[in-house]
Amino acid sequence: MEQRGNHKTMLGTVISTKMDKTVSVKVERRLPHPRFMKYYSQSKKFLVHDPENSCQEGDLVRIVECRPLSRLKRFRLLEIVTRKP
Repeated sequence: MEQRGNHKTMLGTVISTKMDKTVSVKVERRLPHPRFMKYYSQSKKFLVHDPENSCQEGDLVRIVECRPLSRLKRFRLLEIVTRKP
């Protein structure tokens, strides 16, 4: 498959699989505070395209940016890094 440009990849946890071919993924980042330089956590939720419905809640997944697939889906599943025990 041909690679076009650089796309953002992120690592996150699946928090919902109730939709068909779509999963909800929570991505957490640790950022330093601009003034106090202490680290704090920031999280964001993304809707991700999962065409085979292969994810389960609690899985650690890698997602990649892509063209808009629906009104809110702008990411697709790249790989499942670890399965939920």
